[in-house]
Amino acid sequence: MKLVTAILRPEILDKVREALCNVDIPGMTVTEVKGFGKQKGHTEQYRGTEFTVEFVHKVKLEIAISTKNLDLVINVISDIARSGQKGDGKIFISDIEKVVRIRTGETNQDAL
Repeated sequence: MKLVTAILRPEILDKVREALCNVDIPGMTVTEVKGFGKQKGHTEQYRGTEFTVEFVHKVKLEIAISTKNLDLVINVISDIARSGQKGDGKIFISDIEKVVRIRTGETNQDAL
């Protein structure tokens, strides 16, 4: 089992969610986050005053999946999120040791 964590631009979240639902990915967790990467934020203007935005708004998408679906999920997210511009985001893959569904007590694959 794997945990896919994707840091994405907020405006593409709905397209990614829809594409993942279309390939039968059963669920996900979404969190609004702020951070920066190589771009180190950016400058904006407000009422004629320039200021630096050090932390960029992003969304963090977390999906627990079976290992067999890993490449599918990575490809779907990458294809939708890739604009070719800085700040498109990143995808991180982690191993999941154990999953327990609280309501039923099911574990591992049955709990997904």
